[in-house]
Amino acid sequence: MTSGVVPRRGGARRSSGDLSTSIATQIIDLARRNALPEGAHLREQWVADSLRVSRSPVRRAMGLLAELGIVEQVPNRGFFLTRAAEDIPGIDVTESADAEEDAYFQIADDHLGGRFGGEFTTAEVARRYRLSPRAAQRVLTRMEGEDLLRRRPGRGWEFQGVLSTTEAHDQSYRFRMIVEPAALLEPGFRADPQAFAEHRARQESLLSGDILTSPRARLYRTGAEFHEMLVACAGNSFVSEALRRQNRVRRLIEYRHQFDRARLVDQAREHLALLDLVEAGRLEEASALLHAHLDRVRWLKTGHGPEPDVPRLPA
Repeated sequence: MTSGVVPRRGGARRSSGDLSTSIATQIIDLARRNALPEGAHLREQWVADSLRVSRSPVRRAMGLLAELGIVEQVPNRGFFLTRAAEDIPGIDVTESADAEEDAYFQIADDHLGGRFGGEFTTAEVARRYRLSPRAAQRVLTRMEGEDLLRRRPGRGWEFQGVLSTTEAHDQSYRFRMIVEPAALLEPGFRADPQAFAEHRARQESLLSGDILTSPRARLYRTGAEFHEMLVACAGNSFVSEALRRQNRVRRLIEYRHQFDRARLVDQAREHLALLDLVEAGRLEEASALLHAHLDRVRWLKTGHGPEPDVPRLPA
């Protein structure tokens, strides 16, 4: 695959989403620092003054918090906390101050940007990313465990094949649009009640605030494992393995997209709607929704082709 950085479609729009997410996390930290109780009024001007930003991005961030159920919007009155600030998990706005976590994503960005690749050693990674040899080894071992790296004979490492262009990313999603909806229509498809209950709880947790607090890697796993679980219900090992391979090769490029967390709200709701349809035996509708879901996410991440309609959730 050719090397290249995936461009962000619609820079202003995506930047707005990133800013809303960042300010939303700061609003929660502000509420915690002031030990605000349940029902506390979060006045836009007070928040804007405290964070030294204008009211417009504060209003958008409040809307995101309302979607997650952390605040409630009362018409003509404003936004109010739905729980005590101390009951909201603490959030690190920078996502992780840990040097190893930072190095992990810097290595990923450098590789996707064509700045780091070929064969390399643990010592070279330690020097380049200012890690101790032991920390560098942990980072590389983690990437090996996620099928991103492989060991070379001797002491070296190299990247496995990963998606690095918008064209390849688009093709990956189009492959999934063929395979995943069809899996739901396989004669042997059977819902797994225990797995469905587990993944329903995960999606509901995202909508309760985990979208803001979870590390990028965990958000990716939650989404990837949901789709793998759904396809596994078809009982076809070839289809399941094909999807697992797709998830491995797209992992790095997907991590980069997790910065815009606001869009994950709609995706979590669509995942829950898919579970509802399958459990109700409405597999044709579930297959159509899954196709529309994947097409919409494909366009949001690659910008290829005309914009698809937003998936319609069942009543």
